[in-house]
Amino acid sequence: MAERATGSEVPLLYSEGNAAARVALEREVRGWSTTELAARMTKSGVPMNQTAVWRIENGKPRRKITLDEALGFSRVFELPLEELMSPPLEGIDLEGRRIVQEAVEAFYEARDAQDRLHEAVLAITVYLQAHPDGFHGIHEQCLRLMGEERDARALTEYIEAGGYYH
Repeated sequence: MAERATGSEVPLLYSEGNAAARVALEREVRGWSTTELAARMTKSGVPMNQTAVWRIENGKPRRKITLDEALGFSRVFELPLEELMSPPLEGIDLEGRRIVQEAVEAFYEARDAQDRLHEAVLAITVYLQAHPDGFHGIHEQCLRLMGEERDARALTEYIEAGGYYH
């Protein structure tokens, strides 16, 4: 039931209709077919076929989404359930959503890589505490693996400047 504010109806912020529209939009943004989305849903533990995806997106009447399916879509699209249930944003077209999606994925990949680098540098610190004369060898091994003096120097300076090596 819609709430009333100042005498006019307020549209539902979260609805199954929004979820169906978001399923179609999120699938298109990722360039997935209905068959691929169904396969991803099944792989995530929510069995679904291509026809079910099509009927959710286009059916007349539209196929209802179960709670398990909503959670599965949320997991497959890596969106909070609340976001999946929200209406699509206005003012950004499919191409805009695609490039934002690419930026978000790159951001998370870069953050994960930075976390890996930090853990590796901490491991080098522990190693150097046990082998205080090993810094030159660390630099030489970086040079062997990286092949470029500039890159090896940048990494070893990162270790020193980051306060990881004492």
